[in-house]
Amino acid sequence: MSIESGPVHAGAGRRDRGSGAGSRVPEHVVRRAPKVLLHDHLDGGLRPETIVDLAATCGYDGLPTTDASALGEWFTAAADSGSLVRYLETFEHTLAVMQTPEGLHRVARECAEDLAADGVVYAEVRFAPELHVTRGLSLREVIDAVLGGFAEGEALAAGAGHRIRVRALLTAMRTAARSREIAELTVAYRDRGVVGFDIAGAEAGYPPSRHLDAFEYLRGECMHITIHAGEAFGLPSIREAIAFCGCERLGHGVRIVDDIRRGPDGAPELGRLASYVRDLRIPLELCPSSNVQTGAAASIAEHPIGLLADLRFRVTVNTDNRLMSGTSMTRELVLLSEAFGWGLRELQWVTVNAMKSAFLPFDERLALIEDVVKPGYAALEAAAAY
Repeated sequence: MSIESGPVHAGAGRRDRGSGAGSRVPEHVVRRAPKVLLHDHLDGGLRPETIVDLAATCGYDGLPTTDASALGEWFTAAADSGSLVRYLETFEHTLAVMQTPEGLHRVARECAEDLAADGVVYAEVRFAPELHVTRGLSLREVIDAVLGGFAEGEALAAGAGHRIRVRALLTAMRTAARSREIAELTVAYRDRGVVGFDIAGAEAGYPPSRHLDAFEYLRGECMHITIHAGEAFGLPSIREAIAFCGCERLGHGVRIVDDIRRGPDGAPELGRLASYVRDLRIPLELCPSSNVQTGAAASIAEHPIGLLADLRFRVTVNTDNRLMSGTSMTRELVLLSEAFGWGLRELQWVTVNAMKSAFLPFDERLALIEDVVKPGYAALEAAAAY
């Protein structure tokens, strides 16, 4: 079985299939592995000390504590409620300090640096420009500040020996009415660092089809689309995102498992929607720790990613909100290695999946796979690091 074909079943990593496969991978090895991240929110990945600094600078006095260490712990505990609605409430504090060009630039710069230090070689980071205008910034000023921060962060990371390429996804809030405006900005910035469009926010009562005008415009402009769907609401959200809105990737999409049943012989049987998602190789932007926090999965060990990898869906692994989940790409991959016995081959498989699914041009994706991802994993296997 080739690495790219994926695990035979969720527990495939528990069996010895050669060097680097089938054994749990230590954290220090995972940290050195090249990683690809497709689902990470800019306003969910701030450093706690940055929040404290920016709050003092902009006069925001609503933080639960100004002790950076305690603040980080508060975010993780507050987000660990089992409710997506409660989870989203924690963003009140991060958004409050991201309302100036300087604050946005700093957060974006540090995001690129932090991801690069964790071994991420390519990342698509999403943010909603409409959430950063409470102090008078225009949508374009927000986007310019973030893109400038990413560029500086890339340069600083390269100087520190950690090369990363960061691209932006512009998000529209499904509970608001600015999606067409954000879609037009996505196209306007397509050659300046923005590679796709997203909608996010509470799913229940706000189906993606409410924003058909934006999606029709984007499809007419040949612009890439990902949609938060199948996290809290389920199959109807996934169906609309694909059938009506033309999404190329599913943000989370974890609830596709609701369309998979066990047959009389115990073997999994896919429903029509699950079969369609798998047949078209629609990527699933799965975020294990976040999914557990919001109640979309009971635990990491019970997360549907094991079954979905077994059935060879286009599975990718992501962080969602690094601050709220107290996580990183290294941590997510370590947790999956421990839960499912995944070795380096399985970790490479999900990384290649993500790079194949990125919104970069094909030749750039291929170059990163062949020149960065595969050599990086080959070196780890050759070194017999664990």
